[in-house]
Amino acid sequence: MAGDEAGRRRQRQSEILDSVVEKSRELLAGRVVVVTGGARGLGQTFGAALLRAGAKLAALDRSWAGSDGFRSDIEKQDSLALEADITDDAALDAAYSEVIGKFGTVDVLINNAGLVSETLFAPHGHVKLLDTRDTDWQAMFDVNVFGTLKVLRRFIGPMTESGHGSVISIVSSGILTSSIGGGYFGARPWSVEMPYQASKSALATMSFYLAQETFQMGLAVNSVMPGHTRASWFDDTARAFHESGGDVYFMRPLVAEHMVPIMLFLSSQAVAREPQRPVTGRLFHVPDWNYDHGYGDYRLWLDHDLPAELEAGYRRLEAVLPDYWRAGLARAPFDVERVVFASGMERLSALERQSE
Repeated sequence: MAGDEAGRRRQRQSEILDSVVEKSRELLAGRVVVVTGGARGLGQTFGAALLRAGAKLAALDRSWAGSDGFRSDIEKQDSLALEADITDDAALDAAYSEVIGKFGTVDVLINNAGLVSETLFAPHGHVKLLDTRDTDWQAMFDVNVFGTLKVLRRFIGPMTESGHGSVISIVSSGILTSSIGGGYFGARPWSVEMPYQASKSALATMSFYLAQETFQMGLAVNSVMPGHTRASWFDDTARAFHESGGDVYFMRPLVAEHMVPIMLFLSSQAVAREPQRPVTGRLFHVPDWNYDHGYGDYRLWLDHDLPAELEAGYRRLEAVLPDYWRAGLARAPFDVERVVFASGMERLSALERQSE
């Protein structure tokens, strides 16, 4: 992409983010938001936006190494940056006590902490299901399911007592199914992401049930599925993929900020607005939500600030890709995108052979 076009997209991203922060300020100012996995990546992006909107932040992470700058920003704004492993009951008890001791309540809980395949099976992140071990499944579910449940049991209490609050869990679009002719099939089983997707499916289902249980209490409980995002692990995995001969790690990722509009909207539901009840019991695909609410299509949020060696690979790939976008959709269906990617890589290989 030409530099001026990438610059225009960055400018439009900034305009959207400024707008949604200002729109959210009235409802979020002074509200207490707990974000797990809050030191880096998506969690840091959420936390920074919430602070801009005037919320009081309690960011939990098992380690703040490398995030000293953000930690300092949090503490300067009378908020909390806490060390807590969500699988550790004692650490969570201590974190909960500190949050209640400082703020007296909790209005929003964002369940962002999670173990991903790229961390469990570093750096590539892909192991066939039958090659996984029982310990892999135990480790994944300990964090993504049981750890999140431990967090929920503690931090939802003030919400049920007050009769308002919002719980948001980060899951994955890989849990989706589709049907043609009545038989359901997985959205992208070719991505080889077990036991990660199994744990995220469990978390999404758990959220549906919790939403029903807390519906009459006035709480909102929802899950969101990011797009293919440049999260904290992305650069290391993409480099490892490149060094092993893969050249390009799938399609260009989105910036983490593409999730800010929906996260601020769902967080703002913590404010009681009787007789209107909040949106609850939903599973949102963030790129589609952005498109439907006027926050741009998938291309607007693509990341054009990647490290030079990764950027070069994506530019080569995109130079041979067809224009497969269509009206009415934020992005192409998963299988279409997979075919487009594969055909693009084959064309690159053919061009390289011709040049030899």
